[in-house]
Amino acid sequence: MSKFFVLLFAAAVAAVSGCVNDSSMDIPAVTNFDIQRYMGKWYEIARLPNSFEKGMSQVTAEYTLKSDGKVKVVNCGIKNSVRTCVTGVAEFADSSGTGELKVSFFRPFYSRYRIIKLAADYSYAVVTGSDKKYLWILAREKHLPNDVLQKLLDYLNDNKYPVEKLIYPQLKP
Repeated sequence: MSKFFVLLFAAAVAAVSGCVNDSSMDIPAVTNFDIQRYMGKWYEIARLPNSFEKGMSQVTAEYTLKSDGKVKVVNCGIKNSVRTCVTGVAEFADSSGTGELKVSFFRPFYSRYRIIKLAADYSYAVVTGSDKKYLWILAREKHLPNDVLQKLLDYLNDNKYPVEKLIYPQLKP
C-alpha cells in the first residue's frame, strides 16, 4: 500500500480519537474570541510530544482568513535541516465568538483546536485538542518572558496537564 493510505489511516485514527471526550473538554474554550485578531504568524513555544511534529524545531503556524470565513492554516518546521510545511483549513466548531475550531490537514477528517488561554492583546495562546494528549503554547514572538511562561505552566499544571513532558523547540534568535 502507498504512503497515502498510511497517512489516511493515521488521519482516521486521529479523527476518531478526537471524538472521544476527555477531561480537557471541561476547560472551556475562550469566549469573546476575535478571529481577525488571531490571524497571522504564531511561534510554537512549547508542545506535548506528538507523532506529526517529532524531531521538529523552529515550528510556526500562520493563519489567514479566507473570503468564505474559513481559515487557511500553514504549519512549518525544520526537521533534519529541511523546512517542511503542511497546509490545512479550519472553521469554527460552534459559535464564532468561542475559540474552538475544527481543523483538517487530511480532509474530510477534522480535529478540535481549542484555545483555552489567550492573552488580552493576543500575544500568546494555549491550544489543546479534544483531550490532554495535545497541547501547544504559542506566541507572536519567538520567546515568551519567563514570568509569562511560568504563569502559563502553573495554569496548565493546575489543570492536570503533564507540563513535565513539554518540548521546547529551539528557535533561532
